[in-house]
Amino acid sequence: MTHSPATSSASAPTGKRGFLGIGFSQWILISMVIGILIGWLAPDFAVNLKPFANIFLRMIKSLIVPLLFSTLVVGIAGHGDDMKKVGKLALRSIIYFEIVTTLALVIGLVAVNLVKPGVGVQLATSGTEEFKAMATKTPTFSSVLEHTVPQSFFEAAANNEVLQIVFFAIIFAVALARVEGPSKKVMLDWLQSMSDVMFKFVGVVMVYAPIGIGAAIGVTVGKSGLGVMLNLAKLVGTLYVSLIIFVLAVLVPVALIMRIPIIRFWRTVQQPWLIAFTTASSEAAFPQAMQAMEKFGVPRRIVSFVLPTGYSFNLDGSTLYLAVASVFVAQAAGINMPISQQLLMMLTLMLTSKGVAAVPRASLVILSGALAQFGLPLEGIAVILGVDAVMDMARTSVNLLGNCLATAVMARWEGVLEIPAEGAVAVT
Repeated sequence: MTHSPATSSASAPTGKRGFLGIGFSQWILISMVIGILIGWLAPDFAVNLKPFANIFLRMIKSLIVPLLFSTLVVGIAGHGDDMKKVGKLALRSIIYFEIVTTLALVIGLVAVNLVKPGVGVQLATSGTEEFKAMATKTPTFSSVLEHTVPQSFFEAAANNEVLQIVFFAIIFAVALARVEGPSKKVMLDWLQSMSDVMFKFVGVVMVYAPIGIGAAIGVTVGKSGLGVMLNLAKLVGTLYVSLIIFVLAVLVPVALIMRIPIIRFWRTVQQPWLIAFTTASSEAAFPQAMQAMEKFGVPRRIVSFVLPTGYSFNLDGSTLYLAVASVFVAQAAGINMPISQQLLMMLTLMLTSKGVAAVPRASLVILSGALAQFGLPLEGIAVILGVDAVMDMARTSVNLLGNCLATAVMARWEGVLEIPAEGAVAVT
């Protein structure tokens, strides 16, 4: 079974040509600036732009399940001789994810203990009922394990449960690979056709992206004002600097060790990274991230397995944020947490953050549960919420960057990464 080369490159805006001769990435930046100006100069009007932002997110969510399911099944079942490699790829991916996320937690923990951004912050004393409710929703390791298996494919699809879709798709692909005769060919051809159509669907949706992204930024600034960029600057600065250190000290060395050209990689993932940053949603950038990594030379079977799995197990930015935010609350409350207790909290966060959907504010649910479990005041979340939108953008974009790199690393580890020459089309 071979894949059409066109589906790996032609469906999304390339950034080289666009409306009025302006590339796609430039349109996103322009829309960000316009959104900030509208939110600043006309905040009452800006909040009314929320439907335009929601339309973009809804269109993206509508294509995730058919795109993910079709590409993953074809990627596994369409390569019968590669079936034995699926288990090895899964094991390697999980090992890599755990190592990288552990390093993210360590960097976050060191940074928050050195800078101490919570010292001197006054905690509110009211409005904690919402956060207590969040804490009760925090998943345990056993519930995450159970939740991985869908009781209904259609229920999982309706709720965009990415991890459940991946689980079902893998089982479906294994079963399909065992089928002989015309039934297998018909199903594979149908799923390949769906995959081709959905990649074209992505291209159509991305035409609307600058409008949706500009609206999302405008709503954020309109609600919180430019003051959201200034309040609790020490906390925001600690997170941003920690994320930069993580990228430079972990992701860049990984790329160098695995012989992945960094500048070429950045050029490839720049557009989905911008989408993730501006919308604070990894889901919004998922389709373009898939296309970008295929264009980079990663086989579709690896992209369609590693990328969605990483969305649940390799949230580098979110895990680093959880380390910073949890200790920040302890510092703000004047609670002296010994390193041993901090390490225990980090272990808890590492386990409970697995399987959480990479959607806006999901990390707050995990943080609420951790604070409640370790006796820390939930009022700290009320303080964090003031700047959470700004921090969410940073951690989500790093999540996306880390997962894109993970697909390239796995492809190199498997010996199948074939980076095309500049301007060439990757055939996957």
